[in-house]
Amino acid sequence: MSHLIKERRTVTQHTSTQPWRGIMVATALPLREDLSVDYDAYAEHVRRLIDAGCDGVVPNGSLGEYQTLTAEERAKVVEVAVEAAGDGARVMPGVAAYGSAESRRWAEQAAEAGAGSVLLLPPNAFRADAASVRAHYAEVARAGLPIVAYNNPIDTKVDLVPSLLAELHAEGSIVAVKEFSGDVRRAYEIAELAPGLDLLIGADDVLLELALAGAVGWIAGYPNALPEASAALYRAAVAHDLATALPLYKALHPLLRWDSKTEFVQAIKLSMDIAGMPGGPVRPPRQPLPPQTEAAVRAATEKALAEGLA
Repeated sequence: MSHLIKERRTVTQHTSTQPWRGIMVATALPLREDLSVDYDAYAEHVRRLIDAGCDGVVPNGSLGEYQTLTAEERAKVVEVAVEAAGDGARVMPGVAAYGSAESRRWAEQAAEAGAGSVLLLPPNAFRADAASVRAHYAEVARAGLPIVAYNNPIDTKVDLVPSLLAELHAEGSIVAVKEFSGDVRRAYEIAELAPGLDLLIGADDVLLELALAGAVGWIAGYPNALPEASAALYRAAVAHDLATALPLYKALHPLLRWDSKTEFVQAIKLSMDIAGMPGGPVRPPRQPLPPQTEAAVRAATEKALAEGLA
């Protein structure tokens, strides 16, 4: 299997004008045993991901446990990511918050740090209607950075359906969408209603389906642990090279599906630890994986590594 990885090393899709495209890794945040942030390990992790063929990073997403960070920690994570990436355009900070004004301030902080775009959930303190969603994105867009909308109706209970995404795009509030609904059929409706809106793969376990449907990027989880194999899979998938992509996808899918489960942070961090990447513990209220779940993640990770999918 490892020969497939080596054969698919290609140039990245990253461009200065569309920095949200390509493989943007939603970075896990290395924590020490006392649950403090290990910024040095995080910087090294960012550099390693880019060296392995990923296009950029997304700090302060759910995988980065942003909800548990202090304001000072959250700001520093962005600054460390920008410096480590060597090119701020490669960094897409998550700027989710309960209030639109706070999300806008985080977008302004990202701009000041030199980031190239931001990732924004819809309002999620309540089941926002379409008018509230549109006002929210318009407010954050005033910070001046391109916004990638994050559609995660499973957790937020607010669904950015294709028609609403088309409105947001037509109003100039968003440039792309991270699609995490799991409904791959939406890709075609989004393309019909908003042909200029970039579709980004939002869940690892529908990567191939959305790549074949026209996705131009992947906001990714499992490249944290297996960056080179994940990059090879993505490049083959968007090139519609099924001879390469399908065997890799099947081999990696036992791990990729953890990205869509409640325990995704713990699972990916465990895989990182096993693969020699800096993962570490999680902050409460998340808890360590129960023994049976840990054993399943460990077995799938060790199998992938044994097959050369590092």
